[in-house]
Amino acid sequence: MSMEIDAPISLPQRPLLSQNNATILCCNCGAPIDGTSSAGALCYDCVKLTVDISEGVQREATLHICRDCERWLQPPAHWITAAPESRELLALCLRKLRGLAKVRIIDASFIWTEPHSRRIKVKLTIQQEAFQGTILQQTFEVEYVVAYHQCPDCAKSFTANTWRAVVQVRQKVPHKRTFLYLEQLILKHSAHKDTINIKEVKDGLDFYYSARNHAEKFVDFLTSVAPVRSKKSQELISHDIHTSTKSYKFSFSCELVPICKDDLVALPIKLAKQIGNIAPLTICYRVGTAINLLDPTTLQTADVSTPIYWRSPFNTLADVQELVEFVVMDIEPLGPEKGHFVLAEATVARASDLGVNDKTFYTRTHLGGVLHPGDSVMGYHLSGTNFNSPQFEALEDSNAHASAIPDVILVKKFYARKRKNHNRNWRLKRMNKDEGEMLPKKTDQEKMEMDYEMFLRDVEEDKELRSTVALYKQRMDKSKMDGIETQSMAETEGTDVDGVPKIDINELLDEFEDLNVEDEE
Repeated sequence: MSMEIDAPISLPQRPLLSQNNATILCCNCGAPIDGTSSAGALCYDCVKLTVDISEGVQREATLHICRDCERWLQPPAHWITAAPESRELLALCLRKLRGLAKVRIIDASFIWTEPHSRRIKVKLTIQQEAFQGTILQQTFEVEYVVAYHQCPDCAKSFTANTWRAVVQVRQKVPHKRTFLYLEQLILKHSAHKDTINIKEVKDGLDFYYSARNHAEKFVDFLTSVAPVRSKKSQELISHDIHTSTKSYKFSFSCELVPICKDDLVALPIKLAKQIGNIAPLTICYRVGTAINLLDPTTLQTADVSTPIYWRSPFNTLADVQELVEFVVMDIEPLGPEKGHFVLAEATVARASDLGVNDKTFYTRTHLGGVLHPGDSVMGYHLSGTNFNSPQFEALEDSNAHASAIPDVILVKKFYARKRKNHNRNWRLKRMNKDEGEMLPKKTDQEKMEMDYEMFLRDVEEDKELRSTVALYKQRMDKSKMDGIETQSMAETEGTDVDGVPKIDINELLDEFEDLNVEDEE
């Protein structure tokens, strides 16, 4: 069955009626406009001239900056860090303006001003609906005046007794070499940047902070670079009974292990067996996060961690102030090596005995790689010396270790410096410390200078120690640079005239002030 489809029928087209829009004249300029969509009988150009959409937005404002820490005040009481012409500073400028919530911000940018003018100009582009169906866009400038205002943190730093936390670092040793090394580590890692004051006291340093978390961060740094034990205490300063608000001052006591590099250590026999069955009479060749000990007769090494040491603490048998100068008469390497240590048998004599008697000492040493016949070496003279140490008395009473106590233990090579004022082409930075009420006496000042000179010699002679500190080029006058440039370059390579090791100039750093960075015009 097929479906029948009607044929298409053409319909007559109806003529379109022309629509005439209602046209009126602008009341200002007389231009014809569409009366159905015109706003206030004004053309678009006249609307832009007569309507100001930025009327409710401030054209002037004030920004506050702390001249000490260069932070900006974000009302009501928050201080932020922002670089010039940065996004953070632009956001702070926009927050300072009233009336921006009613308009739409299209663009915002800085206009360059002189740095010393204390003025900041911002160019703003905004949009707003002036009338129904009419959106206007306008660009204008806002000027900010930069005013100085001291932040509370900087105000506290200039006032006495306003610290919130203190870290008391102590070490009970007769010299300051450990603190000199610790000072270089602090400067290299900028661990003192949050301190408000550093005071030098007996047997240590006090670091003051305005917040507890800064002090805890510094204690964590000390724990990561040195064998320390810390204790925390707090003192109640004020208490508001209405709001239960309390104010505390926190104290952190950090005690360093009283064992330093090149010290002679007599271990308890039980502890020596626990840490690898090492000989109890050892030398401390390095102090890091643990105490690294060396048996100079066998080159065996062992580490005493901080918890193990404080579980059963012991003192040193002798320190570097008791070293005696010996002269190497003969030395013969035995073959075994461990790192830069070379086991050797040496025959030495005290430097004070030369020309007086023919007494010599035969010993084993780990300095076979650096000593030669005729060299001077520093060591501990054990024969005929009385030590007030229960650990050493236990060694003398022991059948297994009494016969193994040598007459002499050599520690390090001695370089005779003929020149009293040894000119160095390098230098170290120092921290600004407050001496407080304990001004050093003349004898104490001489002792501090001697300790600093000994530390500088250790830096020169120990390459491993030198790699952990930051060395800088010595500042010299430009008039003297031309005459001694070739001489200093020659001195930095190899050794000095006196045989003293010299530091390579490639290991030295340039300070930013010495780079002579200038802007190109």
